[in-house]
Amino acid sequence: MKKKFTLTEIDCANCAAKLEEAIKKIDGIQEASINFMAQKLTIECDEDRYDEILEEVKKTVNKMEPGCELVSK
Repeated sequence: MKKKFTLTEIDCANCAAKLEEAIKKIDGIQEASINFMAQKLTIECDEDRYDEILEEVKKTVNKMEPGCELVSK
């Protein structure tokens, strides 16, 4: 399952790259990419565990980038 999100308040490309790498390490994520210029996150993950994985993604975003929000498209 592929899902796209908007990220708010992500300030630099280096932070976006670190966040992308952290999201890729979450169990159940097959692929993750952040387009810093467009402030977009795309993840590909197990459909049957989507809610659980999404919660982990949100926790990771909040931990690494306080103030950054993940908005569903």
